[in-house]
Amino acid sequence: MKLALSNPEGEVFTLSPDLREAGLRQSRESPRRRMLLPIHRRQDALVQRMVNFLQPGTYVRPHLHPLDSASETILTLEGAIGFVIFGEDGHPTSRHRLEAGGLIDIEPGVWHTLFALAPDTLILEVKRGPYDDSDKSFAPWAPDEGSPEAEALVRRWEQEFAAGE
Repeated sequence: MKLALSNPEGEVFTLSPDLREAGLRQSRESPRRRMLLPIHRRQDALVQRMVNFLQPGTYVRPHLHPLDSASETILTLEGAIGFVIFGEDGHPTSRHRLEAGGLIDIEPGVWHTLFALAPDTLILEVKRGPYDDSDKSFAPWAPDEGSPEAEALVRRWEQEFAAGE
């Protein structure tokens, strides 16, 4: 299963209408309901910049970034996302609805997830790199991606945001 589009080449990156539509199309076709477009030129770049194309129903398993330098910034470009922050016990401590133009920035060590609240949602994510397996710790209390429990959880979150909770 394809998880990401190829890194761009060259000194300047522009999200063209064709590339935008290709990312959206692939997110619609992906079983994960999302597609990542890394816009940093090299995988070992010290600043990781990514456009995420998201569809309702996508599940990003709650996680945190344990490294001291692993702050994360997310800007909603189009559509809307739900962003949930959790305590150590897995209970939500805050919920944020981020429409286009909405931004959230979190420090390392914060349990969080996000999900699409509108079709064809695009977000820009910026983190310190380079990315490796030590960068992300999945919540032991969260279901695995692709499990029936994860699907039910995303449906519940989407309903809670739709109801304004």
